[in-house]
Amino acid sequence: MIQIQDCTKMFGDICAVNQVSMEIAEKEVFGLIGSNGAGKSTILRMTAGIMKPDQGTVLIDGMPVYENEKAKASLFYISDDSYFPANYTPEDLVRFYRSYYPTFDIQRFSKLMKQFGLEERRKISTFSKGMKKQLLVIIGVSAGTRYLLCDETFDGLDPVMRQAVKSLFASEIMNREFTPVIASHNLRELEDICDHIGLLHHGGILLSRDLEDMKFHIHKVQCVLTDKEKEKELQKELEVLKIQRQGSLLLITARGTRMEIMNRIQSKNPLFCEVLPLTLEEIFISETEVAGYEIKNLFF
Repeated sequence: MIQIQDCTKMFGDICAVNQVSMEIAEKEVFGLIGSNGAGKSTILRMTAGIMKPDQGTVLIDGMPVYENEKAKASLFYISDDSYFPANYTPEDLVRFYRSYYPTFDIQRFSKLMKQFGLEERRKISTFSKGMKKQLLVIIGVSAGTRYLLCDETFDGLDPVMRQAVKSLFASEIMNREFTPVIASHNLRELEDICDHIGLLHHGGILLSRDLEDMKFHIHKVQCVLTDKEKEKELQKELEVLKIQRQGSLLLITARGTRMEIMNRIQSKNPLFCEVLPLTLEEIFISETEVAGYEIKNLFF
């Protein structure tokens, strides 16, 4: 288990991470999402032991990770802007990482390279952005660590390769102790792979919850009410995150179970009422708008 306990990280006057606490359970895919500058990359670097929190502690299986070789041996970190030495090939990179990860599975690496259509002796500098991402995922999986920290791993991958990486993660979870932590802006890509979501905003944690539980407690409903008074009553009775109007049609995003919300709306005798599927992207927008992060605030 990864435990992030009351962590704060400052860069001069900028508070990148502000008293964040969360737990990442074993054998689940944890998605770390948030607005630009929310602190996702900083949290991953602190979790990897690259940065030390100004306050708080990061524990890997109960051990502080900073300057702790034993704790770091159980994780592999993939940066969003990874550096590759000049003229290095994947073979050279593997030799480098094998010195830090003695259990590195070279046969697994070669097999995955063939499956992904990558050449082991080709210079990495000739690889596209997506190919470099694939290479790092393959190396991270082959290192055999319990935790794989991924910063924007799906960025630059085409749809086929994205699905291949997801399938690879699922296979690893099924066959061994493996927990990927994925920080990403691409919410649609996380939606069908993540078990748990941590939502960051302005360096703080808005929520950390199972994705299915999150969807169970927030819903979007479209309805048509007979008068404005019933609409006002409904807004007071529901925990509304967002409300929109399209002519006579009312679109309401609210917290609560499907039954709770529908019972409230049905009590107003609507002319029409229907629950709409809610995506992770819509949940993110609704939660961050409540926290004051709106497009209209960015431009006006």
